[in-house]
Amino acid sequence: MRKWNFSAGPAAIPEEVLKEAQSEMLEWQSSGMSVMEMSHRSSQYIDIANKASQDLTDLLKIPNNYQVLFLQGGATLQFSMVPMNFGFKGVADYVLSGSWSKKAINEASKIVDVNVVCSSESSNFNNVPKESSWKRSENAAYLHYVANETIQGNALHIPPTTNAPLITDMSSVILSEPIDISKFSMIYAGAQKNIGPAGLTICIIKNEFLKTASIDLPGMLQYSKHADADSMFNTPPTFAWYLSGKVFAWLKGKGGLDSIGKINRLKAKKLYDFIDNSEFYTNPINRENRSIMNIPFLLKNSELNAEFLHDAENAGLLNLKGHRSVGGMRASIYNATPIEAVDALINFMGDFQSKHG
Repeated sequence: MRKWNFSAGPAAIPEEVLKEAQSEMLEWQSSGMSVMEMSHRSSQYIDIANKASQDLTDLLKIPNNYQVLFLQGGATLQFSMVPMNFGFKGVADYVLSGSWSKKAINEASKIVDVNVVCSSESSNFNNVPKESSWKRSENAAYLHYVANETIQGNALHIPPTTNAPLITDMSSVILSEPIDISKFSMIYAGAQKNIGPAGLTICIIKNEFLKTASIDLPGMLQYSKHADADSMFNTPPTFAWYLSGKVFAWLKGKGGLDSIGKINRLKAKKLYDFIDNSEFYTNPINRENRSIMNIPFLLKNSELNAEFLHDAENAGLLNLKGHRSVGGMRASIYNATPIEAVDALINFMGDFQSKHG
């Protein structure tokens, strides 16, 4: 039996997907070669890419008036590409709710005037400020927010209302439950959490919004160039695209996002309920903003942190150390992490509490 991986990313991939990829590693469907050896222009690979794109479209119910792009550079490159392509009005609104939105703001500030509509930094990002307190620009090029802050474990579960185009980084929450794509002008997400292996970035852009993108940038930085080339303006991350396609098929086989969303909420509720009913563990995030994907927690006695992590690893529970910027522990419970893993973690936490409480 494999150990349970609670890494924030690169993260767990469904075991069924890994086994299927293993069976195809040397040769894909009598092609005489591995997918990693295949030309991205070949008919075989085009079929792989098209199926992955269609399965993702089906899962997210992406409307016909949106482009789905399979790019590189991670969400971090999008922090720059977004203002380069769409910052034509000179000012853009940003929500500051955690480490990743702060990085996005820092990058965008080099390109456009950034208006921070709200910030929870003074409270160590333990919440997302209520929309009624936001100070928006009159004519912003767009409003940007991070839907789920992986490091702090806070989330904005309902998209904000805005007259400006709405852009969101969904790296750690995409595919975890149904979302209404039509509310957004653009969604982007790094793959290495709920999509597949690192190296791939998904961008979903409304056609009307895409038409406003700059065409005065180097080709690799133009969303329109990638859209016109069906995400093959240059050689894409072929293996990551292929393996992500298998994850999409796996999700469809599990009943899609309605089904996986119920499972994810059950997993999160189990772990939060255990933490809340304990005097040994605490979660610092306001309840209404608690992530269902990344659950940080603190031990009553931080001097026990090292022992907790050592014992957890011996128990087959991996990568529970919190991010270095916040400390403590963090359990990332993405789609590929089953309820059994959460139950095993809760049982371990209970035993550790009994031993040291």
